[in-house]
Amino acid sequence: MSALRFSAEHEWVKREGDLAVVGITDHAQSQLGDIVYVELPQIGRRLERGKEAATVESVKAASEVYAPVSGEVVATNDAIVADPAKVNADPLGEGWFFKLRLADPKELDALMDEAAYSRFVEAQK
Repeated sequence: MSALRFSAEHEWVKREGDLAVVGITDHAQSQLGDIVYVELPQIGRRLERGKEAATVESVKAASEVYAPVSGEVVATNDAIVADPAKVNADPLGEGWFFKLRLADPKELDALMDEAAYSRFVEAQK
């Protein structure tokens, strides 16, 4: 499954084998504005679905990034720590936050697909 899945907290997940790549959505970065700081979880940390995983700060506000699925952090994107604007420029690509080894791949089934997420965002306006 390479299709993106989305959480109600505006994170996205892309499955790569037994790993999940996680970032924030384009909607989330546009709501935050210019991102100036990113704090990522430590490699080896076990994250629980729905719990805090990372922090982003923008010129407007600070916001938590939640783990959309449970697992162990196996990689972090140091490039966005050095240059947080990458999250604004390419939130679904170069702006990824961390990779997890999935604890339970079935958790992905609880997330929205792109069409459902689009409807969810529209309903919030």
